Amino acid sequence: MTKANVKIVAQNKKAYHDYFVEEKYEAGIELFGTEVKSIRKGTLNLKDSWCSIVDGEIFVNGMHISPYEQGNIYNKDPLRVRKLLMHKREIEKLFSLTKQQSYTLIPLSVYFSGSKVKVEVGLCKGKKLYDKREDAAKRSAKRDIERALKENQR
Repeated sequence: MTKANVKIVAQNKKAYHDYFVEEKYEAGIELFGTEVKSIRKGTLNLKDSWCSIVDGEIFVNGMHISPYEQGNIYNKDPLRVRKLLMHKREIEKLFSLTKQQSYTLIPLSVYFSGSKVKVEVGLCKGKKLYDKREDAAKRSAKRDIERALKENQR
């Protein structure tokens, strides 16, 4: 995702709150034309989405792409299951990790790389409640330090 012609459309901020992100992978996504036009308008929600691996293929579930206004009969179901495009070796590696070590696959962001829609998939491990509290305390302390430094510079 370090290319210059990358335009981020949507990010899943809730995923960073609920999970530790161990690794990130880039995947293409199989879409219809009206879905791509709707994504260009920014009508995409990743909040409660997750990925599943079935028969050696990876799918994203729960991703909401609003119907395109001028799409009429060509619009698809906003919550339909969409296939992700990854190399077979990567899918097999992710499948073994999710089954053996209780990892979860979560879409972290959707972006345009040139004219193609890409999905950043994170290999995640769930956070416990005390982990979330610890992160909130760290953010609060960092904010307080920055505030104090800013007042000292005045």
